[in-house]
Amino acid sequence: MQNKEFLGTQKVFKLIIKLAIPTIIAQIVNLLYNVIDRIYIGHILEIGDLALTGVGICMPIIMLISAFSAMIGFGGAPRASIYMGKKEDEKAEVVLGNSITLVVIISFVLTILLLIFAKPLLYVFGASDNTINYAHNYLKIYIIGSLFVMITLGLNPFISAQGFTKVSMVSVIIGALLNTLLDPIFIFAFKMGVQGAALATIISQGASSLFIILFLSSKKTLLTLKLKNLKLQPKIFLPALALGLSPFVMQLTEAIIMICFNASLKKYGGDVAVGSMTILSSLMQFSMLPLMGLAQGAQPVTSYNFGAQKPKRVRDSFLILLIISLSYSLLFWLLLLIMPHVFAQMFTKKAELINYTVWAIRIYFASCGIFGIQIACQQTFIAIGNAKISLFLAVLRKIILLIPLIFILPLTMDNHVLGVFLAEPLADLIAVSVTLVMFIIFFRKALKSLNDNALNKPL
Repeated sequence: MQNKEFLGTQKVFKLIIKLAIPTIIAQIVNLLYNVIDRIYIGHILEIGDLALTGVGICMPIIMLISAFSAMIGFGGAPRASIYMGKKEDEKAEVVLGNSITLVVIISFVLTILLLIFAKPLLYVFGASDNTINYAHNYLKIYIIGSLFVMITLGLNPFISAQGFTKVSMVSVIIGALLNTLLDPIFIFAFKMGVQGAALATIISQGASSLFIILFLSSKKTLLTLKLKNLKLQPKIFLPALALGLSPFVMQLTEAIIMICFNASLKKYGGDVAVGSMTILSSLMQFSMLPLMGLAQGAQPVTSYNFGAQKPKRVRDSFLILLIISLSYSLLFWLLLLIMPHVFAQMFTKKAELINYTVWAIRIYFASCGIFGIQIACQQTFIAIGNAKISLFLAVLRKIILLIPLIFILPLTMDNHVLGVFLAEPLADLIAVSVTLVMFIIFFRKALKSLNDNALNKPL
């Protein structure tokens, strides 16, 4: 069994690298869940472009399920880490137990509601008569397996938070490799099309969720899943949910934004514009998920040392996260600008959709090079338990800035679709600037408080 004290004693840089590499790999592999279906679907003969667009229209609902998972996982895991830093392991285990109960309850409610309202929602989200059947056939199967999805996404952060990032990585790899194997079998060999892609995904997520439950119930983990801790305790789970509101809002607003983009693009550009947005959203995950994996690797270090009142290690953890995050976002931005055709051709063979997407990439991702700053600052706020500011920053970028810009900018330009795509880089530029200023102010205050507490601590 691993000794949890290593989070407060080993060198910060080596510790973050050791923890982050498996979580980054896990997130990159996790991209396969979200992207490989679309790659296979986009290459189905004759109907690939319409099927790809239909599956893309399902993304707001898929993001909604992920949002609730993020609220539980990314709210509960840092709270558990902070308790561990304070030597309160029993409370940390209660957080874990309450979290799995919330996962089961929320997934049951979502499954019932979404099965009832799936088809009308898809029309609202941008489906046309050409794409609705592809969208609905994919979504109804995915919804049935939402419990597996939520267990995997909601409980895996608890494994990473204890420092078992290799185990966390393995749980994702199990599902992703299975999904990669099953996709071509179900889609092409069994001729199930989009339904085969959805079935492959939920079977794979089921395998990952089983692995996670077995590990958290074993003697190998620091925090063990116990039956007595499944009973909900508001004083335990409410603070965790409050901390998880920021990632919840980030994911939920991604769903709302996707709806807004699809509706606006359907109005001004038709199915080809909506299909292009499906590819752009997939590429955005290539930009975001490795950064989230890095932040997951840094989170146990930051949270534990914040709870243990070690300000220098907290500061060092943030600086390392910032430097690596910014370097990655700049590199990805350069690759997009240099070879957009390569990225577009991953998803489709149709020349019209490829050319449209190449044009859109250069606009939509114009500011993504600095987004590493946003992730590093916002995730550090979460890691130190500052739920309010993290929530505000999530709301600022998505709700206050991006959603209004999606509808306002097209009205100011002759090329309406150009205005829609410009909303993303403009919102990113403003949000990153505000985030950086707020972080400098409030992070200094948090470190000063830790320093003061350390000075006043009795010898």
